[in-house]
Amino acid sequence: MPQQFVVPQFIDVEDKIFGPITTRQFLILLVTGLLLFIAFKLADITLFIVITLLLGGSALVVAFVKVNGQAFHYFILNIFQTLKKPGLRVWSKSFTKEDLEYLRKLGMEEIVEQVPKKEVASHRKIRDLSLIVNTGGFYKGEE
Repeated sequence: MPQQFVVPQFIDVEDKIFGPITTRQFLILLVTGLLLFIAFKLADITLFIVITLLLGGSALVVAFVKVNGQAFHYFILNIFQTLKKPGLRVWSKSFTKEDLEYLRKLGMEEIVEQVPKKEVASHRKIRDLSLIVNTGGFYKGEE
């Protein structure tokens, strides 16, 4: 009797620490709260309100928004990685005029190989192959 193993499920679910808030979300909100407290102590009220709207809004988006089931910071990271890589890879081999003249002088011509014609499989041949596969090779087919 083979051993049975318990397969873990829901491995992509983050641990929750305070109600529905995960550890990642709590840390984002904690750091944002500390930064806003520093801004409150150092800035005047209008600058503090602007910083609160920008920093608080972006922290809420990063902490709670998911795009296609991914956390928002992974989504932003994927955007930057996609923009960094080329989207289309093109091999452009170009010859100089000297290379073309040299090849013309050699008399090189393009050689096109003839593609062998494939024979059409008949219904009987397909049936025999199917029987050979299904019987594990015991059926030898019609010769």
